[in-house]
Amino acid sequence: MENKHYLFTSESVGEGHPDKLCDQISDGILDECLRQDKDSHVAAETFACQALVLVGGEINTKAYVDVQQVARDVAKRIGYSNPAYGLDYNSMAVLNMIHSQSADINQGVVGKGLDEFKGQQGAGDQGMMFGFACSETPELMPAPIMYAHKLMRESARLRKEGKVHWFRPDSKSQVTIEYEGHKPVHIDTVVISQQHDPGISHDEIRDTIIEKLVKPVLEPTGLLDAKTKFFVNPTGQFCIGGPVGDSGLTGRKIIVDTYGGMGRHGGGCFSGKDPSKVDRSAAYMARYIAKNVVAAGLAERCEIQLAYAIGVPFPVSIMAETFGTAVVPEEKIVAAVKEVFDCTPGGIVSTLDLKRPIYEATATYGHFGRSEFPWEQTNKADALKKAVK
Repeated sequence: MENKHYLFTSESVGEGHPDKLCDQISDGILDECLRQDKDSHVAAETFACQALVLVGGEINTKAYVDVQQVARDVAKRIGYSNPAYGLDYNSMAVLNMIHSQSADINQGVVGKGLDEFKGQQGAGDQGMMFGFACSETPELMPAPIMYAHKLMRESARLRKEGKVHWFRPDSKSQVTIEYEGHKPVHIDTVVISQQHDPGISHDEIRDTIIEKLVKPVLEPTGLLDAKTKFFVNPTGQFCIGGPVGDSGLTGRKIIVDTYGGMGRHGGGCFSGKDPSKVDRSAAYMARYIAKNVVAAGLAERCEIQLAYAIGVPFPVSIMAETFGTAVVPEEKIVAAVKEVFDCTPGGIVSTLDLKRPIYEATATYGHFGRSEFPWEQTNKADALKKAVK
């Protein structure tokens, strides 16, 4: 692997992408529940098409949530404030189809299920979750997904600050990087699809996006050069976007949300789910563990798998894969992980302080590689190093 040359591609989507609109609304509802009742159990799903937003799912909470207002506030913040964009926060229809959570699921989560697990928080579902970290960026994230996210964040800034007045909310990016072994050596291709006002020539769109968006973001990496290929709005025009151009749905961008395809994925989405759902909380814990393994210098790349059974208050398995980069046997890393980290559902929530309204912010630009979130800390690196000796 050390001398192998290959290309790897990851994509991101902007906050105005229809799927991301839905993710943000679902997480906005979750945040409002947690703001009023930290023990809320939430599984909120959003669907958007044309000028309709439909919210459904199951919730157990003492909170009162104005679903209409949450949805409109999210759409407004994103920038869907003009009927010409196909979606306007003022005039869009919002349907609320939320109902109560199944009592059968709830009893296992709150420790009222099988006698042997009485009083212990069980996992909200079965499943396996993966976390990943690598040393190729300061965030200990894969470079392709980090750069793709940074392009989308800058696109939103240029639009919202009026730096490019003809940008509209919907956008996508894709970055292809040439690797030598595990080291990024060159940005091979950059793809940007940016929704725009009518009447803007393709030449202006291309030149503006390359000079004002792509180069300021990617030139500091030192990986952009004259050989890099650019594809900007390759269909020729992108005026119709958002939920009018394509329907949106919560949880449809799980690879964008995680590692851009580098590392495995358990399959469960994150947005709209409270932290009793291990699809979300255990994926955050797996990232936390993997990042600390890499930060501790135990491996250059680390993937952690956690697996759970519904209602059971501990993981059924923990696995570490280091892709040949570990300085100690992987068995020792797993043993150290079990010693240092509490991977029970309740322990995860406590360790990462997850019963807080922090989730709407996660729903764009990736859930990982961002220092504002508790699962991005490397405060267990020293403990891991001690535990492997």
